[in-house]
Amino acid sequence: MNSLWDPAQAAAINDDALAMRVYSSRLLGQNEDLVMHGGGNTSVKALGRDFFGDEVDILYVKGSGWDLKTIEKPGFSPLRLRETQRLAKLKTLSDDDMARQLRAFLLDPRAPSPSVEAILHAVVPFKFVDHTHTDAVVTLTNNPNGQSIIAELFPDCLILPYVMPGFILAKQVADAIAKHDLIQFKGIILMHHGVFTYANDAQATYENMIELVNRADQYIATHGVTNHPTRSAEVDLLRLAHIRQAVCRCRGRAQIAMLDASGAAAGFASLTNVASLATRGPITPDHVIRAKRTACIIDSKTPENRAIDTTVPEVARFANDYRSYFQRNTNGNLTMLDSAPRWAVWKNVGTIALGSTLKDCRIITDLNRHTAAAIQTGESLGGWEALPEKDIFDLEYWVLEQNKLAASGPVKTHQGKIAIVTGAASGIGRATAIELHAQGAVVVGLDTNAAVESVLAADGLIGRICDLTDADAVKEQTENTVTQFGGIDILVLNAGVFQTGQTIEEASTTKDDSAIWAQTLAVNLTASQKVLSHAIPYLKRGWEASVIIVGSRNALAPGAGASAYSVSKAGVTQLARVAALELAADGVRVNVVHPDAVFDTGIWTDEALRASAERYNMTVEDYKTKNLLGCNIRAKDVAAMIATVAGPVFSATTGAQIPIDGGNERVI
Repeated sequence: MNSLWDPAQAAAINDDALAMRVYSSRLLGQNEDLVMHGGGNTSVKALGRDFFGDEVDILYVKGSGWDLKTIEKPGFSPLRLRETQRLAKLKTLSDDDMARQLRAFLLDPRAPSPSVEAILHAVVPFKFVDHTHTDAVVTLTNNPNGQSIIAELFPDCLILPYVMPGFILAKQVADAIAKHDLIQFKGIILMHHGVFTYANDAQATYENMIELVNRADQYIATHGVTNHPTRSAEVDLLRLAHIRQAVCRCRGRAQIAMLDASGAAAGFASLTNVASLATRGPITPDHVIRAKRTACIIDSKTPENRAIDTTVPEVARFANDYRSYFQRNTNGNLTMLDSAPRWAVWKNVGTIALGSTLKDCRIITDLNRHTAAAIQTGESLGGWEALPEKDIFDLEYWVLEQNKLAASGPVKTHQGKIAIVTGAASGIGRATAIELHAQGAVVVGLDTNAAVESVLAADGLIGRICDLTDADAVKEQTENTVTQFGGIDILVLNAGVFQTGQTIEEASTTKDDSAIWAQTLAVNLTASQKVLSHAIPYLKRGWEASVIIVGSRNALAPGAGASAYSVSKAGVTQLARVAALELAADGVRVNVVHPDAVFDTGIWTDEALRASAERYNMTVEDYKTKNLLGCNIRAKDVAAMIATVAGPVFSATTGAQIPIDGGNERVI
């Protein structure tokens, strides 16, 4: 590991201690072998002024919710140093009191809550303090002979046994400082936890960290194996969707299942003793908040009984084991968290990250990769031995960590769901994709228009080019969605074309006229049937699965000169009714929304609008407001209805046809 310190950048910071703290913190944060996803913490002590202008000693310590990789000045909580140091002199301090007092010591009440290690940072008598959970050092401490290895490797460091973070750890370090002058050490090694380095200079603090980690890396390279097995894997997508469904059922809400079938993940999952390795505990206890204590082990063999309503016994077994783990360790005053796994090892296939958001799943995937590598390396060094489960349990149920989870806010209506929307490049389809995404779903929008890739280009809002009349293309995009996210819960069939002004007689007059009829039915009806047929196996294994077909007022009250469009929309409505009958037993709801007079869509070209108005002997403006309510119906209004129909409000509704037309006399 090389030092990334840039003397020119550092020199440009001048004497701004907090800016220097930001700079060196980011150097640590950009290396995942040192710091992962909000882990680690840093601080600097400096003189400042309070609200009254009085000079005060300030501890700027990383605030909760910030990541060292991207931290800015506002990410550091400014604490009154002297008062924070006094907390370490108390004999006892509850977690609630510690959190309350630390917030009381903030010079800015709008600042983030200080790191739980704030008191420790305060008592270390140096200006800069760095703390990481570096993989290399933690791998060595999670070894049956870890104490002797660490003592031999780090004779110039203070080595302390694992204790609970927060006040207990701060007290341990304060007591050690009272007995030892820290100037004689390069850092502090916390068994099963990580490394602290310190100095009055940011560069020295940072480079001491790099030097200590390099020692561990070099020891591992000399005595262990770091090149681990890799292999390719075949993925049974129906099995993946079924596993996801079981996890959703266990947690009681939708979860994304992010499969990692990379060579490294598949190699780890193929180890003969992987069930033992992946259930010993995390490489560092703070990972338990994200990934729980152990993985769920999934058999690679596809069960002979692939019925939709069967359970996945491995997930049920994990839940039972988690309940037993809770009962063994609770003090009787705790409320058990959900028993669903956060990651799984799918034997011979790879690992699966399970979470409510893409961010959660990406974090868990990264933790899994580091965990798998560290475990295999640890085994090559003589064994992998995590902390006892009681220590891990205490951190998982630590009130301060639970407060972080509670601060994440309420769950959105479609959080964790996976949706496909057709005709998503514009109009109702685009608005629906955006609305479902805003309500928490991961959305894949399909369209022949290449613009779909740019108009749906947010995290979890993906546009893909697809000719829906091409069965192979539809199958490919359906499987891509399941491979990437684990299943399908919501299918919105919206793609359509509309050409008006052609009578039935004219439809067979010329080759071009016949093509209009064929194309309209191919896109509006047959393509919907193709998409639905490919999605059904996954919808059956979805969570609160729902199909919404975008029909039209024309299905109920057709107009002259629009035979192809009216027939196709009547046909797709009938398709929905049949699907509702066929899929109800599997819990899949199928409903139709019938919009009308939605003029901010791609279907309504100026030419089509003029032609329709002329048929009613109206001006274009009068035609736009001819519904009973005289209201202007927009694509986003239809999208809001579709999102609602897909949600819990309509959980007992299937086979329905819902108008959103402002009231149409002919329909009524």
